[in-house]
Amino acid sequence: MTPEKVVQIFERFEKANPDPRSELQFCTPYELLVAVMLSAQATDISVNKATEKLYPVANTPEAMVKLGVEGLMPYVKTINLYPTKSRNIVKMSEILLEKHGGAVPDNREALEALPGVGRKTANVVLNNAFQQAVMAVDTHIFRVSNRTGLAPGKNVLEVEKRLVEVIPPRFMMNAHHWLLLHGRYVCKAREPQCPGCLISDLCEYPDKTVKVV
Repeated sequence: MTPEKVVQIFERFEKANPDPRSELQFCTPYELLVAVMLSAQATDISVNKATEKLYPVANTPEAMVKLGVEGLMPYVKTINLYPTKSRNIVKMSEILLEKHGGAVPDNREALEALPGVGRKTANVVLNNAFQQAVMAVDTHIFRVSNRTGLAPGKNVLEVEKRLVEVIPPRFMMNAHHWLLLHGRYVCKAREPQCPGCLISDLCEYPDKTVKVV
């Protein structure tokens, strides 16, 4: 895809949604970190329903450690892999207290050292909580990047690096949100909504759908 096309794509995203936001509900970096850890293989809606009840009880590392794994699990039992996620969240909270004074670190290396936190989770936290222009690649962004020809890659790290290379710096702060939302609601896995897509004429996907489904 040419640089000119890339610019046009993000200009259109920006015009349509000038101030994109995560659909996860959070007020602090810690709340965001917990929500993103819960969101793996789960929908944002299901996570928000769980944290709506959880955060009034435990929304700090101290409160989460006090709640404990057995106390946390009833709040998140509707979420996939909740036993493992519960253990990771409590252990992560313990480490924040022991090594970071209870604060969520603002660098990738420290974040990725926490239990249950991989590169994608770290990038989401850095972008949303600390306003760093990084790219978190989930399944939606991976699909959109490959399908459109924007940033083809065989794995999420390849796509992430390619996106960082091709997206102009002025769009990077919001690029993650635009691509994620586009993949979630328009460029869907099974039924891409090509006729209603605002970048359809720029997209290089050869098998565009011809009607809205």
